[in-house]
Amino acid sequence: MQTISRKGLDRKELGFFLAGFVEGEGSFNVSLRKKSDYRVNWQVVLSFNVSQKDPSVLYLLKKELNCGIIKTRKDGLHSLDITNAQELLEKVIPYFIKYPLLSKSKIYNFNIFCKISKLVQNGEHRNVEGLKNVLLLREKLNEGKGRTRKYEYRDIFPKEKSSETIR
Repeated sequence: MQTISRKGLDRKELGFFLAGFVEGEGSFNVSLRKKSDYRVNWQVVLSFNVSQKDPSVLYLLKKELNCGIIKTRKDGLHSLDITNAQELLEKVIPYFIKYPLLSKSKIYNFNIFCKISKLVQNGEHRNVEGLKNVLLLREKLNEGKGRTRKYEYRDIFPKEKSSETIR
């Protein structure tokens, strides 16, 4: 077994190292906040986060992406959180296009996140049809056991089925 120091990594190697780290520890998410002053009464919040007990790689990733904040929870776990839509669109998404993720599930989730981000960038989340499209895509994001959401499609549009096709 050989120990490899990150100090000797060139920029490309570092990019792939960090992409691999995110592959295991990162998450692309879309959440909703009830906002009565919004035209559709909902705010779409895009986020990318990575959690780890040792924050050293989080600081490295934060520096590489040039955005985000590192928080420490009460249980001692650290996380790099990025929720600024512009930073996600201009820094995070291009980074993982340049240094692609490898697993089918992470690629799948990243692609859905990119589609939702594009809808948000175009302001489509600010009208009912666009919000529906965001929510329909979001239903497919991070599928599996243990996924919990405060608000589901049926909570926002209770009279409709979420199995509609995206327009």
